[in-house]
Amino acid sequence: MPNAKVYRRSPDAVRTSLLIVCTIELLAFLTTQLVMPLAAQDTSHSPGWVVISVPDYHALRIKAFPTEREPEPPPVDATLSRVEYELLADSGVASGRATLTVDVLKNGWVRVPIPVGLFVREAKLDGKPLSLAPANGGNQLSALLAHPGRAVITLTIALPIDAGAGEERLSLPSTSSGVTRVTLEIPRTGVDLTLYGGIFADSKESPDKNKWTAYGSGSQPVVFAWRRKIEDHQNALPLRLHGRLTQFVGLGEDSTSLSANATLEVVQGIAKEARVQVPAAVTINQVQGAAVADWEMKSGELLVTFIEPVEQSTSFVITGEATVPRDGPVEIPLLRLVGMERETGGLGVDVLGAGEIKEDSVKTQGLLRADATDLGEPVSSRQSPALLAFRTHSGDSQAPRSLNITVTRYTQQAVLLANVSEARYRVLFTKDGKSLVEARYAVRNSQRSFVKITLPTGATLWSAALSGEPIRPGAGPDASLLVPLSKARSGEESPEFAVEIIYFAPGAGWTDKGHLKLSLPALDLPVSRTGLQVFYPPQFRLTTEAGSFRAEDYADPISTVLTTSAEEPPVDSESPTAKSGDYKMAALTPPTAVTGTPVATDGKNEGKPSAQTLVDKFHANERGSRAAGVLPLTLNLPTVGPSVYLISQLTSENQVPSIEFTYQQDKKAGGK
Repeated sequence: MPNAKVYRRSPDAVRTSLLIVCTIELLAFLTTQLVMPLAAQDTSHSPGWVVISVPDYHALRIKAFPTEREPEPPPVDATLSRVEYELLADSGVASGRATLTVDVLKNGWVRVPIPVGLFVREAKLDGKPLSLAPANGGNQLSALLAHPGRAVITLTIALPIDAGAGEERLSLPSTSSGVTRVTLEIPRTGVDLTLYGGIFADSKESPDKNKWTAYGSGSQPVVFAWRRKIEDHQNALPLRLHGRLTQFVGLGEDSTSLSANATLEVVQGIAKEARVQVPAAVTINQVQGAAVADWEMKSGELLVTFIEPVEQSTSFVITGEATVPRDGPVEIPLLRLVGMERETGGLGVDVLGAGEIKEDSVKTQGLLRADATDLGEPVSSRQSPALLAFRTHSGDSQAPRSLNITVTRYTQQAVLLANVSEARYRVLFTKDGKSLVEARYAVRNSQRSFVKITLPTGATLWSAALSGEPIRPGAGPDASLLVPLSKARSGEESPEFAVEIIYFAPGAGWTDKGHLKLSLPALDLPVSRTGLQVFYPPQFRLTTEAGSFRAEDYADPISTVLTTSAEEPPVDSESPTAKSGDYKMAALTPPTAVTGTPVATDGKNEGKPSAQTLVDKFHANERGSRAAGVLPLTLNLPTVGPSVYLISQLTSENQVPSIEFTYQQDKKAGGK
């Protein structure tokens, strides 16, 4: 401004102005803190000055205008963010430059350690000389930095190279940096370099030197080891190979599988790949091996390339599929190794499924019959009796080979292991709710040793028989009966035989009318057809409710094994026995034992052995051991009263057949 005047004030005037400003601020504060409350009490006061010391003033000002909290100091004073080496290895020493990127976080002087093991010739900070001092009187050097921010320290260094056993080794120390980058140059060619503790990023080769770039994590040392390349004279020698090819062909119903194990032995030179001749009918699915890098099909040949050239031996596995006829004349597709001086191995052929190879139809060329166990994998692991094995001639590897066979297929048939063709039941009901059940089964069996029979709840087994002979059943873990079965010989048709059991079951007594449910034993075999004959008290009428059983006229069993001991005809309901009211289960006493000797059922049969006598005799035959389970007795079920006949079809295994009845007392029949 052209008309502005500049006044220069003396220091005393400045101090006076500052004192006036502070006094005004102090008065404003005291007015808000002291004067206003006093004014509310007493409005009359005299103006004046209040004089306090400067520390008191500062304390009051801090309370009136509190400052923000000072930031916490950084967790570390400085961090080494990146280390870069540029080295030249020559004459037992690696010399060059190390660049350290440091981030200083603290105000004031900070000590930054230099990596241990570096021989430092010169140090610079941002292009200016930098002095290094030992830390805590030790051998490790450190740089002192005074300003926060990023700094770049450049070191001119040298590192020793350890040499021994034809190998030279350079080790760079571990640091606390997150990134370590190393550029190493070796002024000669023909060097094999190995890196430990890092990965290669780039390599350049020139006529007079080699240069590599590598990266490390910084937390572990980076080690370079190199030696002079050994000239490989095998590359100049012609390749000579011996091969072994063992293959297996499985002739399936829908497709033919093929697998082969190939082994190559290098006699001279090195092998970078292998070739296998593949017939047109074969499709290769996979090639696997430790040395296999890749594979592809080219003009009917399988080309297998290796990860590294093979100097001694290697092996791989080939899997695929072939398209051949399902049956009839079949030409087996054969794989062949290409470029072999000598080829050995073998071939295995098997029919998968129902079929066989006709021995008189086998025609071979260049193959000899052999034992499958002598060929090795994948033929030796096969256990089929229909397997045909061949081995190849060890002569000319170019000699033709072929195999022609004739395959015969069979229609697969279901094999019956065990089945109950017919089951017949006779049930005798009494008015007091008891029931006596006779169960007979016509069984066919070729594999099973036992049939599991689960009786209804509360039932007690009285007797069991197999083909008319009394037997002692076993006990299953679930309280079931294990009845032994007869087995047919291998290759023979399973004949029928009879299994019989008689058991007693308690129940609720009959009233004038009511509902009744009869449960039959459950078998772990399927039952084709079932016949049920139920005898009931003559003073009642019994009606069958709808279910899996239906009422029909009585018919004899269809199975001949069940008709050998003909069922007793039902007693006429009008007979005196049927009309009598004395219809008790006490009359159902087993009449005979194993020996066929009559058993005394009451006091009238004096002079004949009693049931207890037969029991004692049976225990004596057991040589003093106590018999377990029921005694093997042969019983004849009495048939008393009118009856109803029911049939059912196809009872599945472990199913409990059940029938429901409705009964009502018939007053015309003499019921009360």
